[in-house]
Amino acid sequence: MDTTDDTATDMLTALLGCPPEMLDVSLDQLRTLAVVHTTGTAQRAARVLGREQSSVQKQLDNLNKAATRLVGEALVVKQGRGKDFLFTPTGEDIVTLAKTTLTEVTHNLHHSRRRVGSTVTFGTTEFTVQFLGTVWPALRDDFERRGIHLNIEHVRTRDLWSKLDGKKVDMVCGSFAAEPDRAPALDYDFLEWHRERVALLTNLTPRELPDTPVAADRLPHLPLLAPTGGLLAQFLGRWYGPDYRGDLDVIADIDSLNYGLNLLTTQLLHGCLLTTDRVADAAIEGRLPGLGLRKIDLADDYRPRLEIVTGVFARQGERNRYTDDHPLNLLWNAFAAAAPNRSVPASPPD
Repeated sequence: MDTTDDTATDMLTALLGCPPEMLDVSLDQLRTLAVVHTTGTAQRAARVLGREQSSVQKQLDNLNKAATRLVGEALVVKQGRGKDFLFTPTGEDIVTLAKTTLTEVTHNLHHSRRRVGSTVTFGTTEFTVQFLGTVWPALRDDFERRGIHLNIEHVRTRDLWSKLDGKKVDMVCGSFAAEPDRAPALDYDFLEWHRERVALLTNLTPRELPDTPVAADRLPHLPLLAPTGGLLAQFLGRWYGPDYRGDLDVIADIDSLNYGLNLLTTQLLHGCLLTTDRVADAAIEGRLPGLGLRKIDLADDYRPRLEIVTGVFARQGERNRYTDDHPLNLLWNAFAAAAPNRSVPASPPD
C-alpha cells in the first residue's frame, strides 16, 4: 500500500477519534482562558473582554470540567478573593497552545485577506492621517463597489517598523529622521511625501529666550520638555548621544505632543518643547493648543544635520506580487500621484 494512503488513513483515524469533550471547546473559550492568564482574574479579564464576570467564570468552569474528564486535572484554580488564579501545568500548556493557535489563525486570515484583496490595513500616526484623507475620496467608490474594506489603524511613530514587519498593517504613513538632500536607505518600499525641520515651541519670555535661532550648545541650558520616545527622541539621541537626558535640562518627560503643549499653554511648566515645523505653525495659528507660545528656529550647527522625512511605507517587494488593481497597489499609486515631493526616490539598502 502507498505510504501516502497510510498517512491519510492515520490522520483520518486521529481526527475521528477526537474526544467529544475536546470538540466542545471553542476558540472563544481558548481566548478567554488566555486573557485570564494575562490579566490574572476573571474580573479583570471580563473588563478587558467587555463581558460580565459571570460569563467569563462560566467559560472557565466549562473548560475545567472538560479538562478534568480528559486528563484528570483542572486548568485554573481560584486562590481566594482578590488573588490571581493559579494555572495548573495542564492549564499552562493549554494557554500556550491557545495563544499559538489564535495568533496563527489570525495571521493566516490576514494573509488570505491581503492576497485576495478583500481587506487592506493602513497605519497612520496622529499627524499623517490627513494624507490618507487626501487620496481616499478618489478610491472610495471603487473600494465600496468591490467590497474592499479599508481598515485604518493608529500607529505611534516609535512602532512604525514593528507594525509593518509584524504584518499588523499593510502600509503605513509616518516620519523618521534623515540627512538633508540625501535619499534614505530603507529596507522598505518608500514614497516620500515631504521634508521639514524641527523647531522649538516655548512659553519663555523673549528676555529669557530671544527670537533668534537656538544653537546646539545653547539647547542643553534651556528647560526642556523631552519626549520619552519616538521621532523627536531620535533627533536628541543623535545630537547628544543615547544618554541625552544627562546632558539636557529635562523638566518633564512627555509621552504625547498634546500633553506637552497643554503643559506649556496652561503655564504649569515654563520651558521649551521640540517639535516639527508644521506642528509648531499649527500651534501658533490656533489649530493645536498653543495660546501664547512662540516658535523658535534651531541654528544650523547641530550635527549630524537632520530633517524630518515623511512618507508612505510598504514591505519591500510585496506590491510586486499583486496585480495592478489590488487595493495595495491602488493605494500606493494614489499616493504617488498626489505626493507633493516625488523627486527623491528611496535608495536600495546596502
